[in-house]
Amino acid sequence: MQLRDALDDYKRTTGHGRLFPGERRTVTGRFTGGDGRLVHVDPGGGLRDFGYPLTGRTGLVRSRFGLAVDGDVTWFDEAAAEQRYVDDTTVVETVHETDRATVRRHDVALGEAHLTHATIDPAEDAAFDADDASLVVYARFAPDGRDDRVGQLRFDDAIEAYHADEHDFLASATGFAELRGQLPATFPELLDDAPTDLPRDRDGDRYEEERLSGEVIVDAPFEDGETTVGTLLTDRAETDRQAARDRLASLFDELDTPEALAVAAAKTTLEVPDSVPERQSVVADLRVLSLLSAETGLRIAGPDFDPYYEHSGGYGYTWFRDDAEISTFLLESDHRLGLGLDDWHERSARMYVETQRADGAWPHRVWPRNGGLAPGWANARIEDGPDVDYQADQTGSVIAYLARARGAGIDVPGLETTLADALDSLDSTLADDGRPVVCQNAWEDSAGRFTHTTATFLEAYAALARHGAGVEASPAGSDAMDGETLDGDASNGGATERRADLADHARSRAAEVYEAIDDVWVPERGCYALRETPDGAIDDRLDSATLALASAHRTYDGLDPDGAVDAERLDRLVSHVETVVDGLAHETDAIAGLIRYEGDGWRRGEQPGEKVWTVSTAWGANACAELAALLDAHDDPRATAMADRARELLGHVSPGGSLCEPTGYLPEQFFDDGTPDSATPLGWPHAIRLATVASLERSDIPTDRVAADD
Repeated sequence: MQLRDALDDYKRTTGHGRLFPGERRTVTGRFTGGDGRLVHVDPGGGLRDFGYPLTGRTGLVRSRFGLAVDGDVTWFDEAAAEQRYVDDTTVVETVHETDRATVRRHDVALGEAHLTHATIDPAEDAAFDADDASLVVYARFAPDGRDDRVGQLRFDDAIEAYHADEHDFLASATGFAELRGQLPATFPELLDDAPTDLPRDRDGDRYEEERLSGEVIVDAPFEDGETTVGTLLTDRAETDRQAARDRLASLFDELDTPEALAVAAAKTTLEVPDSVPERQSVVADLRVLSLLSAETGLRIAGPDFDPYYEHSGGYGYTWFRDDAEISTFLLESDHRLGLGLDDWHERSARMYVETQRADGAWPHRVWPRNGGLAPGWANARIEDGPDVDYQADQTGSVIAYLARARGAGIDVPGLETTLADALDSLDSTLADDGRPVVCQNAWEDSAGRFTHTTATFLEAYAALARHGAGVEASPAGSDAMDGETLDGDASNGGATERRADLADHARSRAAEVYEAIDDVWVPERGCYALRETPDGAIDDRLDSATLALASAHRTYDGLDPDGAVDAERLDRLVSHVETVVDGLAHETDAIAGLIRYEGDGWRRGEQPGEKVWTVSTAWGANACAELAALLDAHDDPRATAMADRARELLGHVSPGGSLCEPTGYLPEQFFDDGTPDSATPLGWPHAIRLATVASLERSDIPTDRVAADD
């Protein structure tokens, strides 16, 4: 997204009660990709690249499609449209119904290429033949993220837009009947109160507009009622222009039908067995998580709809909390459903090992394409600041996944050293009373000693206790924050005395955290507090993040064959989960689900109260399922009612539920009137939904978290 587009949207949406000006929204439309580019296909026909965090290439920042007959253009964003995915693939079919004709499009991104195949069916009273029409494409490229100092090269079969390293190509299987360029919105247009409609008519006085921008308008003729337009994003150092043109020509030859496009897309699509329960939901979740993944295996939280941070801190980055939670949910789901995700699990483990910092922790946000540090505001450990501006739960979440991955047989170089160093990092942020020190919370909007952070510590220590046997911890009394492998020789001063085995140490720490959790019990509310504030006060508001206590206790319970969770704690957990789920429940005529926490004021717009979040609702479902399994392991009859509550909450975020869009996508939030908002699709709730479906697949209460936990 370029600043010109953000300002244009600002003009169009300022004052709207449900839209935040200056954003590039994806709450409608579908994405194609999963093997390189991430391309949004709007129902109105526009294409836009969102894959910069995944590939480092910007590509298309704006486009518009239409139908040209005798020089008269009908734009598809002014016509009715229907859209769907083709089978389980990422091929997007869009049917545009204009007064002149029906145009059926199939869009698919394959690696760094994207193809739009279109067929035309003139209306019965149309006074033209199909081959008299053209597909009109207005496209603006921003190579290297630039909309200034961009040039064009034109060939018989393609147009190339370039700045320095990134070179973007546009071509048509049927050639171009018409071609022109134009400059982006001018300064007077930007300063005008009215938005600018693009593309403009040709300006004969501005001959340079034909070459000195990334904007082009082309007519691709229909031949035998069909045409295909393709784009390709390349790097100058990797692909020369002749190879790029040859690549597009080859794709046009090989993929000249919708069926051929679907076959090509299926090669990068996970095959989900027909026997999988709630298959439609599972397919949608795996598709979304694949779309949001870089080649490294790291994922963006969601498509970045607000790159200028006007109304958020951005979404096109990898948070280790979200990513590790997703990895754990995938590990669980793969175990139960047999999805064949071994390479996903290994890629995640490998990148967590590679991105661990010397202090044993993980940074706030990284670029998923290479693990490099990304913009963030919780990098205290890099800045040598106090842990207040550090999110300790992220390190806890990564440890929990890596420990389980190790237990499940995932073996990557450096894993055991990573776990040992991570344990030291976790220890360094655990206060003497058994709860984490003051730091930032999972929602990233306050500081304190959070119950959610405590839950992630219990989960991490317990997972390490269960799956860390045989891994040696750091030497007693040594400084183990440098990430080195310590094996008792001169590299650590000749120290030979070792602390207890990592699993034993983690078990001891888990017991400390388990006992300390009751320090934030609020008897008058029957729940655990949101946090202890930095000045020592108890903040007893309800917070959906505290639902993480359910899975953490289930993991801890497995440390003892007879169950490590006592009866009093079970009673308090049941009371807590019921209180949080009931207290955060919010229902209107349009939606039903859970708000994030009491008093949440973020992105309300004109709405007076808190908004419903899909993450919180899915979390509620999963927490109820986890607690049901824990209760069942203790032969507690309350398990059945808790499992029923899990299914009820899961229904809100499942296909057909009020929080699930017709696309199968889960937006981050909803207004009371049912308007979706913020990042869409958001990966975290999709992973939670997948894992909850997997855990509830049987009619009885599930009793295993992952295979390695048995």
